[in-house]
Amino acid sequence: MTAISKHFLSFATATIGIVAGSTAAYAAPCSPGIVFGGDFTGSYTCTTLGTPSGIPANLGGLTFLDNDTLIIGGAANGTAGYFATIDVVRDAGKHIVSFSGPSAFFVDGDYNDGGVTFGPGGVLFAARWPVNEMAQYKPGSMTPDKITPMTGFPSSLSALNFVPAGFDGAGKMKIVSYGGGAWAEVGLTPDGSGTYDLAISPVFLTLSGGPEGFVYVDGANAGFNGLDSLLVSEYGAGKVGLYAIDANGDPIVGSRRDFLTGLGGAEGAVIDPLTGDFLFSTFGGGDQVVVVSGFLAPPPSPGVPEPATWALMLVGFGLIGHGLRQARRRTTISFA
Repeated sequence: MTAISKHFLSFATATIGIVAGSTAAYAAPCSPGIVFGGDFTGSYTCTTLGTPSGIPANLGGLTFLDNDTLIIGGAANGTAGYFATIDVVRDAGKHIVSFSGPSAFFVDGDYNDGGVTFGPGGVLFAARWPVNEMAQYKPGSMTPDKITPMTGFPSSLSALNFVPAGFDGAGKMKIVSYGGGAWAEVGLTPDGSGTYDLAISPVFLTLSGGPEGFVYVDGANAGFNGLDSLLVSEYGAGKVGLYAIDANGDPIVGSRRDFLTGLGGAEGAVIDPLTGDFLFSTFGGGDQVVVVSGFLAPPPSPGVPEPATWALMLVGFGLIGHGLRQARRRTTISFA
């Protein structure tokens, strides 16, 4: 399958925002055109946080630096791309209801796309589209320490994630491509410098809908029929799809169901570590961050992601990096 230009789709769906033109300070209901699949209606709610201040369109993937700070890709898919941090505000039930203040430059992120996540050793891994590469950042780095061509992986890498503890296949890295929808597993071997050599498994599955970010969800949640599953942001289809997973943590292709439809530009994907809420970003479609609530709160993670390591490093390097961050912001955020 030939990849459809995401920039074309972004232009075509720019007026189908979650809440058109929304920059609301607090979460607002999603557009009435956004509908849950029949198995999930009444069990979940959809709200938008609007557009995060200062992060340029189009939004890429997102992950948590700590419980109250998101990392979000901006100017995705291009050479001006970077990752920014922005704080969030939680209500009495710990659900995210707004952003707090403007964003700040975090690390360079040329060609950032729908997948960014922390892995072993506190390394930040990021997909690079359309150049079909994966970037790795050691704690404290502001530019990639290693960029690996995904040789042999069809189309271009769009997203990646680790199977969480408690799921079949826990700890394994999974990857997917936008356009062709190729799904594969990646083995990691320490390279002696704090980053990892990659070994891509043969591609053995194909997902539909133009897949981007994906997350794992406990089967005990309403409508999941007791089956641990994947939620996949389907940029090309304007949906979030759901797949049950097998004993290796891979999606069972024939199990796909619609979880959420009527979207414009579904891109990133992450699970809130405190509430289990599903968050996704949009590339175009209003450049929003959307929150879906109604999930069970996950148990505390024992471990693959180690974002606290980054938080400690940032404290140590804060004064040194301040000037660089400001210079970077001046050159990449030129709009008022």
